[in-house]
Amino acid sequence: MHIAIAGNIGSGKTTLTRLLSKHFGWESHYEDVEKNPYLNSFYEDMQRWSFNLQVYFLNSRFRQIIQIRQGKKTVIQDRTIYEDAYIFAPNLHSMNLMTTRDFENYSSLFELMSSFIQPPDLLIYLRSSVSNLVTQIQKRGREYEESIRLDYLKKLNERYEIWINKYDQGKLLIIEVDEINFEDSREDFGMVIEKINAKIHGLF
Repeated sequence: MHIAIAGNIGSGKTTLTRLLSKHFGWESHYEDVEKNPYLNSFYEDMQRWSFNLQVYFLNSRFRQIIQIRQGKKTVIQDRTIYEDAYIFAPNLHSMNLMTTRDFENYSSLFELMSSFIQPPDLLIYLRSSVSNLVTQIQKRGREYEESIRLDYLKKLNERYEIWINKYDQGKLLIIEVDEINFEDSREDFGMVIEKINAKIHGLF
């Protein structure tokens, strides 16, 4: 089974991936942040590096999905290939941080790749306000994230909502992260577990 966690920067994807992996014994696949050769450059000069970064992520996540589907284990994945294609790349294009030529090239690549993959069996979307995202980003203190602009996060949030409202490729669970603290509260984490079990076993 393939379970994926979607959500804006700072919404808690990596934390929840780690907790669920430990609780259920699922294999975890994380976003390649530390080894990513473009991330620092991208936040320093988004216009110059946006296409390179998005192609890197597309390639990385496509490989992940192939591995997940070829394996025999239940896997939980931190961020999906769809978020790059429906949220991050179009957002960069609309902010004039990616040229139309590059965006069309990227979109064509995604279209081809998506014809070879299946969507996750369960998509968990972490919905968060921009103020909560900012708090979480500051708390974890990644140097390259210090320059993220508020309008950038806001526009991403808007695109996430449009995508999630239209999502019909499989089971979907929406978690309102402003209202809970699954990292520090056992009760809140227990509630998340219950909701996941219900979705997986089709109770509602």
